Amino acid sequence: MTVSMLTLLRDTMHTISSALLIPTIIILLLFMALAVVELGGLLAEALTDRRKVKINVPEMVEKFQGKNAGKIMEEIEKSRLFRRQKAVLGELSRHSNLPAASLRALARRLLAGEELHYVKITNRTDLVARLGPMLGLMATLIPLGPGMIALGQGDTKTLADSLLTAFDATVSGLAAAGVAFVISRLRKRWYEDYLSSLEAMMESLLEVLARERGVEE
Repeated sequence: MTVSMLTLLRDTMHTISSALLIPTIIILLLFMALAVVELGGLLAEALTDRRKVKINVPEMVEKFQGKNAGKIMEEIEKSRLFRRQKAVLGELSRHSNLPAASLRALARRLLAGEELHYVKITNRTDLVARLGPMLGLMATLIPLGPGMIALGQGDTKTLADSLLTAFDATVSGLAAAGVAFVISRLRKRWYEDYLSSLEAMMESLLEVLARERGVEE
């Protein structure tokens, strides 16, 4: 009874693991395709003017000084800031009539929205970097069982096919994870610099707007 139960459980486990091979391989192929797409996006960011533009934060902060909200909006629009930076600073400037506490709350909300936007971008490659090796290992181990059985029966062709699938899965998972890891690291460095520059400009803008409100009062 114990032996038959063990056999049933073993056969069930083998059936489940064998059924996981095809979905695992499909996901690995999707991860490789995603890594290629994200690599193309990274190269586009690196080669376009968006990445070549170096924002002089002190110079931009200096332009805010002594100007009202309307003049600041003009400076923002004609600057070489990134489109998203212009949108955030413009939104903050347009609500300059809000109380100081509300304006600071709005600034925090806008900055948090930018952080969330870039976290969503890097999460895609972070997911591939973490799951790629795991799925590669799964797709490596699953075919080895039938391969070992084929070896015991002298079926070298089945053994060769199983080993080929296992090695290809390992290489695919590691390659996708490696590319995704590099992309994530580069993008995080870029986006941290972007967010720190934006935060500095937002702080300066809040000070200028608060000073302007104090003068008017």
